[in-house]
Amino acid sequence: MAEREAELRKRAKQIRLAIFDVDGVLTDGSLWFGPDGEALKVFNILDGHGLKMLAEEGIATAILSGRSSPAVTKRAAELGIAHVIQGATDKRVEFDRLRAKLGVEEAQCAFVGDDLPDLPVMQRCGLAVAVANAVELVKAAAHYVTDAPGGRGAVREFSDLVLAARRA
Repeated sequence: MAEREAELRKRAKQIRLAIFDVDGVLTDGSLWFGPDGEALKVFNILDGHGLKMLAEEGIATAILSGRSSPAVTKRAAELGIAHVIQGATDKRVEFDRLRAKLGVEEAQCAFVGDDLPDLPVMQRCGLAVAVANAVELVKAAAHYVTDAPGGRGAVREFSDLVLAARRA
């Protein structure tokens, strides 16, 4: 157990870029629709503060989502997330573009996901994280599975993990 925790801290300490899926990670995965058919999303304040703390520590943050939503664009702007990729049909391709743009190695990247489209990126990151409510295949591929579910503190839990490793 101690060896596994030491390996997790080592991986977390290397992170320079943290990438997050949206639906099921930054939200609980529910889709609500307004009276005009617009998709509504609910974001967790604790998760948002965790993202801000990562940025304050010099860790780049990014959103990589298969869906597109004005709510995500607005929330990312509020949190100062400069790298927002929405409507991604191949997350692996977008991951490579982002890494090249920022000049970071795979081992310096973390990805927090919940479903099968996230696996190709998770399998290449130095720190792959699944939220508690992720599908089993994603959990099996993760270096760490959060106790909190997506949209309910999982991102904050991840942020605290990375920041604690850097300060140790």
